Amino acid sequence: MDPESQRVKLNDGHFIPVLGFGTYAPEEVPKSEALEATKLAIEVGFRHVDSAHLYQNEEQVGQAIRSKIADGTVKREDVFYTSKLWCTSLRPELVRPALEKSLKNLQLDYVDLYIIHSPVSLKALEKCKDAGLTKSIGVSNFNHKQLERILNKPGLKYKPVCNQVECHPYLNQSKLLEFCKSHDIVLVAYAALGSQLSSEWVNQNHPVLLEDPVLCAIAKKHKQTPALVALRYQVQRGVVVLAKSFNKKRIKENMQVFDFELTPEDMKAIDGLNRNIRYYDFQQGTGHPEYPFSEEY
Repeated sequence: MDPESQRVKLNDGHFIPVLGFGTYAPEEVPKSEALEATKLAIEVGFRHVDSAHLYQNEEQVGQAIRSKIADGTVKREDVFYTSKLWCTSLRPELVRPALEKSLKNLQLDYVDLYIIHSPVSLKALEKCKDAGLTKSIGVSNFNHKQLERILNKPGLKYKPVCNQVECHPYLNQSKLLEFCKSHDIVLVAYAALGSQLSSEWVNQNHPVLLEDPVLCAIAKKHKQTPALVALRYQVQRGVVVLAKSFNKKRIKENMQVFDFELTPEDMKAIDGLNRNIRYYDFQQGTGHPEYPFSEEY
C-alpha cells in the first residue's frame, strides 16, 4: 500500500498516519523497553508514535525517534508524534510549561499533536499552536455534548483535529464516529484490542475481546490474527488506530494491517459484536461534572 494512502488529512491541513504505535506500559515494565520497542516500530514502518507525560517514558521515546533520525531511517517530518496534557496541568498558565517539559524530555522542537482531556485548557493550547510548539490540537475522551460545547465556543480559533477514545468491536463508538465525521474530526482509537493489561485503570471483569469466536472465525478465514482483524476493522471505518505492543513479533505483525481487506459481510459481523463494554471506565472520575461516560455517546 502506498504510504500516502496510509494517512488521513486533518481539518487543519496536516496528515496523520492511520496506524499509530502506542507506548503506554504498566509501571513495572522497564522504561528501556519503550526505547527499544519504539526504535523497532519505526524500523518496521510505523510513522505515528503516541505517548504522554503520564506514561513517564517520553525521554526514551524521544531518544528512539532521534536515533532513527540520526541513522537516516526517517526525517523528523516523517514521524507524527502525539503527546498529552495530564490533568494536573489544566490551569491555563500550566499548559505551556507542561508541553515545554514534554519537549525537553523528548529533546524535540515540536510535537505534531497535543491532546487535552478537559475543555478548560483550550485557549492556552491555541497559544501553544501559535507558538509552533504543536502542529495540531486534539481532545480525548470527549462525548458528543462536550465536543459540541467546544465547537460552539465563541471565538474558537482552532477546531480539535481528533477525539482519542476507547474504541474496539465491543465498544465500536458508531454514533460518536458519525458525529465526529460530520464535524471533520478524526476518531483515534485506543484499547483497540480490548485490554489484557492488569492495570489500575482496567475493568478486569470483561470478556477478552481477542478470544471472541466471531473475530477468530474471520481471522481464520483471512489467515490473519484476531488482533489484525480488530485493527483492520478500524482502518476500514476511517478510524485512526493505535496498536500497543512491546513484543517484537507483534510489532512487526501489526504492520500487516495494510496487507488484506475485510469484506462488507465481515465488517457487518464485527459491527454486530458491539456491547458497549468499556475496559477503561475511569470510575475514579464518576462524580465529576465533566465525567464523559454518563452520556450514551
